[in-house]
Amino acid sequence: MPEPSRSSNPYDLAIAGGGLAGGLIALALNRLRPELNILLIEAGAHFGGNHIWSFFASDVEAEHRWLVDPLISRQWDSYDVHFPKYSRRLHNGYYSIESGNLDKQVHSKLPPKALKTGHRVKRVEKNRVILDDGEEISASAVLDVRGGGDISALECGWQKFYGQMLQLKQPHGLERPVIMDATVEQIDGYRFVYCLPFSETEVFVEDTYYADTADLDSAASHARIADYTADQGWEIEAVVGEEKGRLPVFYGGDFEAFWKANPGVDARAGARAALIQPITSYSLPMAVKTAILIAEQPEISQNMLDQRLRNLAREHWKKGKFYRLLCAFLFLGADPEKRYKSLQHTYSKDERLLARFYAGKSTRMDQISLLSGKPPIPISRAIPLLFKYR
Repeated sequence: MPEPSRSSNPYDLAIAGGGLAGGLIALALNRLRPELNILLIEAGAHFGGNHIWSFFASDVEAEHRWLVDPLISRQWDSYDVHFPKYSRRLHNGYYSIESGNLDKQVHSKLPPKALKTGHRVKRVEKNRVILDDGEEISASAVLDVRGGGDISALECGWQKFYGQMLQLKQPHGLERPVIMDATVEQIDGYRFVYCLPFSETEVFVEDTYYADTADLDSAASHARIADYTADQGWEIEAVVGEEKGRLPVFYGGDFEAFWKANPGVDARAGARAALIQPITSYSLPMAVKTAILIAEQPEISQNMLDQRLRNLAREHWKKGKFYRLLCAFLFLGADPEKRYKSLQHTYSKDERLLARFYAGKSTRMDQISLLSGKPPIPISRAIPLLFKYR
């Protein structure tokens, strides 16, 4: 087997993975450390892939908004939820980013020599990245921000979704997002429909499940979206885009075993480091925090990144214990067709509590409040889970 060819132009930092986390790190470094010679490597043709990322106003610190504000496609000052027992409007701002905006920003802010698309990373090691075609890229520091990885050491359910960007023949009438419409038929676990109004006649509709398996039937979701839009009185003119995905929702497992099961460097971010929101598995808030943390370092070195990012991931896992307990209640304590009751219970709480909940900043009193009231799962199931996952 021939030796990989060695790059003649080593970099200060090579970022393996040009999704959300990798792209934000590159943009933050370009702003705060423009003297660094970095390389952002992406397997696909575009940075960010094909996604819509959303976040609540309370998810990102005000002093960090400079990093995401140029990427925002639409923003709203409130959002709605619908459950069998009630509907509610909440006044926490909501923002959506289309992946094309990330790709445009990366291309406009970084020089062409810093960008490499269409090249899949085979292996990441200290001070070098080896691509599938055998090319070897040398760098003073390497960062692994590829998604996925071996999660066999962790216990999880799945959030899986199929969404369509719809062009309608008439205005849809939505003034704000519908984050959860759980009045729909409960199939394959907790099911809800998610709607983002992008213009008067353009709306993104997503069929979402908190399920036990990662199997996703796109054709069935396609039909269910058609049924949902018909129920709303919306007539579809065209489907202009689609998105689908499967996100693990962790409720237990051995973090150190997970880390060891993914060899390479300790300098990891995004899903590769389980730096995700424990309830939703969304990565944007932690991706912003990680990008700022890296870019504000006075020195970018392999040892520094290895230490700082492993500590960040370990601390994030520890802080997520309460949220993972709630996920254990959801996936292991509730009958699949009754899982909606857990979210119905949660969304009955104070708006400020819910903002802290999604930001991962729940206080002790918040935790007590979330566990109080009529339990959404049987006590006989809750007690064993409490002792196992507390």
